[in-house]
Amino acid sequence: MELVRAVICESIENFQPVHPAVVFSISQGEVFCFSEFDPVREKTNIFHKWFKRDKLIFTMRLTLSPPKWSSFSRIQIRDADKGPWRVEIRDEDDRILKTLRFGMAD
Repeated sequence: MELVRAVICESIENFQPVHPAVVFSISQGEVFCFSEFDPVREKTNIFHKWFKRDKLIFTMRLTLSPPKWSSFSRIQIRDADKGPWRVEIRDEDDRILKTLRFGMAD
């Protein structure tokens, strides 16, 4: 499998990321991690691991199916979530495929 696109964004519409960015407002309420793989040779799992200031907050397992696949995870955000964040996209062997860094602000 090959990761061809990965972004943090404000929302997902028609299976596509909307308004990718690196800083998000807390008032938005939620943030999405979108990942797209092409090709996907066999059914497999990936993981979106959400970190706030280097502390693992949430892990989402996503299943990919051939021939190509897009997936996303999301988190709800509150005032206490201001600061630096990252999402690590990992394969079944726990190898990092991509790290996306972003921040939450007022």
